[in-house]
Amino acid sequence: MSAAGSQSPPHGRAEADVGERERSQSARGGAQRSLAQELRALPAVDRLAVAIAREVLAERRAELLAGAPSEAELLERARARLRPSLRRVLNATGVIVHTNLGRAPLPAAARAAVAQAAAGYCNLELDLERGERGSRHAHVTRLICDLTGAQDAIAVNNGAAAVLLAAAALAGGGRELLVSRGQLVEIGGGFRIPEVVAQAGATLVEVGTTNRTRLEDYRRALGPRTGALLRVHQSNFRTVGFVEEVGIDELCSLGVPVIDDLGSGVLDEPAERDLPETLGGEPAAKRSLAAGATLVCFSGDKLLGGPQAGVLAGRREAIAAARAHPLARAMRIDKLSLAALEATLALHRDPELARREIPALAMLAAEGRSLRERAELLARETGGEVIEGVSRVGGGALPLLELRGPVVALDGGERSADELARALRLGEPPVIARVHEGRVLLDPRTLTDAEAREVAAAVRAVR
Repeated sequence: MSAAGSQSPPHGRAEADVGERERSQSARGGAQRSLAQELRALPAVDRLAVAIAREVLAERRAELLAGAPSEAELLERARARLRPSLRRVLNATGVIVHTNLGRAPLPAAARAAVAQAAAGYCNLELDLERGERGSRHAHVTRLICDLTGAQDAIAVNNGAAAVLLAAAALAGGGRELLVSRGQLVEIGGGFRIPEVVAQAGATLVEVGTTNRTRLEDYRRALGPRTGALLRVHQSNFRTVGFVEEVGIDELCSLGVPVIDDLGSGVLDEPAERDLPETLGGEPAAKRSLAAGATLVCFSGDKLLGGPQAGVLAGRREAIAAARAHPLARAMRIDKLSLAALEATLALHRDPELARREIPALAMLAAEGRSLRERAELLARETGGEVIEGVSRVGGGALPLLELRGPVVALDGGERSADELARALRLGEPPVIARVHEGRVLLDPRTLTDAEAREVAAAVRAVR
C-alpha cells in the first residue's frame, strides 16, 4: 500500500465520519434554534435572546475544543445571563442590619416615595413656591432639626462621607484634629479614621492611650492650630476592663468645636421616645447636640432604618461651612435616596409608628410569641427543629448585644450543611442562611410571615 493510501481511511469509515459530523452540526444548529426559541418565550428578550444564545453557544464550543465534558446545562446558563445582578434575597441569617445584604430594609413608606420620585421628574432642586432654584437638602433639613434639636442639617451619600466632610469643613487646610488613640478605628471596607482625617486635609493629633484617655489629655493637646475635636463611637467593637474615655459633656466644655461621629443613627434616648430599650447602648444625636456638639454625623441605613445616607446636623455656621465646602458636591445625595430618607424621617416623628413600620426597629422589638409562631411554621414546613438561637444587630451597631430567640435548624441529609446553604443561596429567590455546628439555621427575626413561607418553599425545592 502506498504512503498516500496508508493515510486514507477505509471507504465505510469515511462515510461514517461524514455522517457523524453532519449529525453533530445538525444537533448544534437544532440546539441553537431551540435555545433561542426558549429564550424568546421569556419576557422582553427577543433580539437579546438570540444574542445571549449565540454567546453561550460560542462559549460552549470553546469549552469543547479545550476538552471540557460533553454535558452542559446551556439553557440554565443563558437564563443566568438574563437575570439582573442586583436581586432580592431572603435574609434568614438573623443579622438585622446586614451590610452584605443592603443593611436596613426600607419601610413601605420609603419604598413608595422612591417609586414616586423615580416615576418621572421631581422638584429635587426647585422651590415650587418661589419658582426658583432650591436646595435638595431642604427636603430633609426641617425633619432632621425637629428630631434632633439641631439648628441646621444636610444629607450626603453615606456616613463616612459625612465624617469626611465635617472634618474638612472644621479642620481642613492643615488645622489640627484631635482624636483619642482609642478611637482611631477601622470602619467597614478597611477604611481607617487616620486616613479619613488625612483626606480631609486636617492634621491628626493623637490624644491619650489606647485604653485610657482623660480630659486633661485633650486640654494639653489644644493649641493655636486646633480646628476641632473628633469623637468616634466604637460602633463595631467594645473595649472593656481597665478603660476610660471622656464623655461628650466634658469634651464640649473645652470650648473647641466638637464633631461627634455617632455611626448608627439613633436620634434620641429610647426612654424619651418609647423606642426599643436595646437602643440604649448607642449614643443619641439629640443628646450629643444638647451637650454642645458642633456637628453630629450618622448613617441613614443602620438603626435609623432608612436608605444609605450620611447626615450632618448641628450648629448653623458649621453646617454652612460644610455646605459650602467643595467636597459637598462630590458627596451629595441622589433623589431616590433623598426620597427614602425623607419618608423614613417622617415616620420617626411618631415613635409608635416608627416601631411598627420601620423593619429594623420592628425586628429589634420583635416579641417572643410572634418569633415562636414563625419558627414553628418554618419547622413544620421544612422538617426542621426549633432550637434556641442568637440574632445580632449587625452593621457596626451594638456589637455585644445578643438577641435571643427561636431559630430553625435543618440537617443537610445526604448533603453537608455547607452544600445545603449553597443550594438555598443559588435558588430563586436566594435564601441566605447561616451554618452552625453542622446544621443550617433559619432565623425568623429577619423574615416576615410571607417571607418565612417563601423560605419554606425554597427549602422544600432543594431537599
